[in-house]
Amino acid sequence: MTLLRRLILLSLLLTFAFPYQAFAYKVVLDAGHGGSDPGATGINGLREKDVNWDITQKVRDELIAKGYEVVLTRTDDSYWSLAQRVEFTNAQKADLFVSIHANSHPDGKTKGTMVLYYDNDYPQEDYPASETMKKLTPYSKDLAQHVLDSLLAAAGTKNLGLIPSAVYVARMGTIPSILVETAFLNQASDAALLASDSVRSKMAAGIADGIAAYTPPLFTDSLGHWAREAILRMKNKGIIEGIANRYEPERALTRAEFLTLMDRVFTFNQLKSVCEPGGTVTSIVYGCQAPAEQSYKDLPSSHWASPVFAKAKNLNLLQGYSDGTIRPDQSITRGEVAFLFDRLLQMASITTNSPPVAAASASFNDVPETLWSAKAIYALKNKGIIDGITDTAFKPSQSITRGEIAAMLNRYYQG
Repeated sequence: MTLLRRLILLSLLLTFAFPYQAFAYKVVLDAGHGGSDPGATGINGLREKDVNWDITQKVRDELIAKGYEVVLTRTDDSYWSLAQRVEFTNAQKADLFVSIHANSHPDGKTKGTMVLYYDNDYPQEDYPASETMKKLTPYSKDLAQHVLDSLLAAAGTKNLGLIPSAVYVARMGTIPSILVETAFLNQASDAALLASDSVRSKMAAGIADGIAAYTPPLFTDSLGHWAREAILRMKNKGIIEGIANRYEPERALTRAEFLTLMDRVFTFNQLKSVCEPGGTVTSIVYGCQAPAEQSYKDLPSSHWASPVFAKAKNLNLLQGYSDGTIRPDQSITRGEVAFLFDRLLQMASITTNSPPVAAASASFNDVPETLWSAKAIYALKNKGIIDGITDTAFKPSQSITRGEIAAMLNRYYQG
């Protein structure tokens, strides 16, 4: 069998093995109660914390078999406060959160299954939600509906519907979040179901199938972010990428990431340098010299961005630092981005014979015309590609974020 056929076969096997997603979504499962907090006690002596723990483990196994990455809040019979559960979940950078519970009602007659989620159309003044969860209402509701439908189909319990709720774990997080109430421990027929291992397995399979039927929003961590629209547009154009299902819009962009983006936008192999060998160096790093032959001690050939740095060096886009480094994983500043972006625009205009655009006059208090990147900053401002932090401040030495570069690229493509 040829290598190509083997690769095709492997791809097909992965597709059939993990049909739910192109990459593994990360799910936080939360077994309700635990430790000194037993939760409700059933008429048959079942403790809610034990039922929750058993079903949660079964859901975990079902999801892992489907190709999901799963993290549990509590991993044993220990007590976790509600705040600890949310804090832990937020630190996981996951895509969705599901808390699993059994229910109880004073009348002892109510039975069935319900799923709770936070709905911003029904806010409770005494129990405010996080700003992110307010925006997540439609996504949490969609997740709740998928899980409810699948759980009912699998377990055959009575449908008590979706319940807008201000429960802490459903209103204080940063990702789509729900709380599943599987059945009632103090109602005879429901308690019998929860006492059955086979029924709990069916419930777990139903919850897992509901999760699998749900597609989290793209780049969960950009929901509500000012640059989300630009981020999604650039993703759809194939310019930007995330890390799994996260974009990290507030993280500083690295030099390697920036050059990779620029190669996608301008196609380095199709450009010619605007500099002639022997030109003057504009700054310590970004210059107009002939490409040096030396290698950089912090850029081994195994580095993921090594090829794009080689292309950039051939275009005279950048020079190394005096200590022999190129610092690919160092954050890149707003001034550096403007300078390099303007250089690339000049190269592209030479290739396409486009007329130059006049630069705008100085308007940022922190960008005097003598600053090495000033000409580029004002040229891009004049073209509507770049903005200041405020009307009078550009912050050229401040690192540019991944959200800011998405917005900048979006302006470039709309211009």
